[in-house]
Amino acid sequence: MSKIKPKHQVSWITILLVLILGGVLCFLTQHDALLYKAPVAQVTHVTDQKRISQVDNFHNHDFEQQQILTVRILNGKNRGKVLRVQNTFSASNAMDQPYRKNQQVFLHLQRGSKKQLQGTITDMKRDTVIVFLSWLAISLLLLTMKFSGFMALMSVLLNGVLFFLAIKLDVYLQATNVLTIFSVLAFVFAGLTLFLVLGKTKQMLVTFGATILGTVGSVVITLIVFAVTHEQGLHFETMEYVTQNPETVFLAETILGSLGAVMDESTDIISSLFALHRETPNLTRWQLFRSGREIGKSIMGPLINVLFLIFMADTFGMMVLYLRNGNSWAYSFTMNMSLGMVQSLVSGIGIVLAIPAASWFASSILKRGDRA
Repeated sequence: MSKIKPKHQVSWITILLVLILGGVLCFLTQHDALLYKAPVAQVTHVTDQKRISQVDNFHNHDFEQQQILTVRILNGKNRGKVLRVQNTFSASNAMDQPYRKNQQVFLHLQRGSKKQLQGTITDMKRDTVIVFLSWLAISLLLLTMKFSGFMALMSVLLNGVLFFLAIKLDVYLQATNVLTIFSVLAFVFAGLTLFLVLGKTKQMLVTFGATILGTVGSVVITLIVFAVTHEQGLHFETMEYVTQNPETVFLAETILGSLGAVMDESTDIISSLFALHRETPNLTRWQLFRSGREIGKSIMGPLINVLFLIFMADTFGMMVLYLRNGNSWAYSFTMNMSLGMVQSLVSGIGIVLAIPAASWFASSILKRGDRA
């Protein structure tokens, strides 16, 4: 039997060029200080001072330590000058950090009382790290997935552009239609992502239908529960940096979060059923539906746990901070985890609803004689 070659391929020469390009970009960002208006300096020597132990009212132990850094300015009219600056950091690194030799930092320069140039570190220069991680992710994606990985990357980039435009539109409209904007955006996200990854196929249409049904179902159930309970126990005022109606922003976040989980599960179930139908075309519609349901059961638990662990990791730092400062578990949970837990539950509802929806859509389409 002859092997079927994929329609689109990414040549090894292209992958090699991407790898070389990434290396060149990392090198250039390490030497791009001249492109910045803010003063950039490189740490050439570090002298650590003695640690000073600290204990607060809640018996939390920490220490504070000073560093004397010798830095060389890399850009601007003071390029080449060497300064000595101070940096103070703690063991917790909550609001500060230590610096090491050869790291690059941003400086705020000023003249002292004797017209002597002085500097204060404002932040660390991180563009090289960001470019390296981006290059590594893209390279691994192309190496392992080739054309499929390229299309997945394109979907991420296009979705990022659409998300940015949606935020700009929300700001321009002064937050009067935030829920409408991001509800429409969810439909566009799903359609664009599935079209780029699966192509213009029956499988793409079935997955899109199951994704939308599961997401809409979970949001409708959430709105019904909110109406019945009058949103008791939900403290939308705890949302950070919200300058508009926090309830609508919360619902918009919930829609986008639920969409990702439901689309992931729907894609797994439907792609498995399409592959199963190609291998065993004599299966009945009911057998395909049951197979999809069993596949959904096997991936439902791990997927919900992944969402929960992501949520826990996002709130872990603030929970520890609240508890270490004498707050009760109930208050700490309310201020940091309650809304996130509700979003996880909504996503879980969408995951459960997507199982019968994806199984039914796929089995119905496949047994009509349609092929992907």
